[in-house]
Amino acid sequence: MSRETAIESFKKFQHTWVEQLQHHLNHLRSVQNHHRNSATGDEERLREAVERVMELCREYHRAKLATTEKDVVGLMAAPWSSALERSLHWVGDWRPTTLFHLVYTESSILFESRIVDILRGFRTGDLSDLSPSQFRFKFVKGRTVSELQCETVKEENAITEDLSEWQDDASELVMGTVSNLDQRIRRLAEIVHRADDLRLRTITGVVELLSPLQQAEFLIAAAELRRGVSGWGSSHDRRRSANV
Repeated sequence: MSRETAIESFKKFQHTWVEQLQHHLNHLRSVQNHHRNSATGDEERLREAVERVMELCREYHRAKLATTEKDVVGLMAAPWSSALERSLHWVGDWRPTTLFHLVYTESSILFESRIVDILRGFRTGDLSDLSPSQFRFKFVKGRTVSELQCETVKEENAITEDLSEWQDDASELVMGTVSNLDQRIRRLAEIVHRADDLRLRTITGVVELLSPLQQAEFLIAAAELRRGVSGWGSSHDRRRSANV
């Protein structure tokens, strides 16, 4: 398979994947609403719906891994993304620590909107109901949101430094003086693999620390953020093209 074909294939996969994601998110919203409005709730259906979305995340990871092996340089260019999305990319995609800002932001917004109920002692069960232990104290799995964030920041910084070192030698690539080009490209692929692995481990780790209803809230918020940035970026690109 040629490099151009590998990128085009992933671009088509992206389009299909986004449609599947939206389908699973609609189902997750439906199950979430039923759980909220039901007297007894249905956590098992909620867990199943969350798992469908997580499996889609793992599928994306596998497809990107395969494409990185074929054309890491083309993948880093991300031709399927808008200019805005590319400006926000970290090692070819979203920054893992963004998820923690999302958790804190969503929990704060929901907390403020339901402050009266919370003060009356009503338990909402969603992200506004995050307990201090979920933020600070150890769980059965051995981590909390804050601990996971610290681990992620450390790994993120290490990968950033490795990519910076790789970029420092870019002059040799441009001038054609590098003798081991294939080896250097493989090194870039390894860095991207590590970044993608961190992305998947981070979203998995955050989900594992939340209750089923909180998991649904989090995944829906993350998808809406992704869709919002993508939609705004595409609109901006169209306006920019029209003004040329």
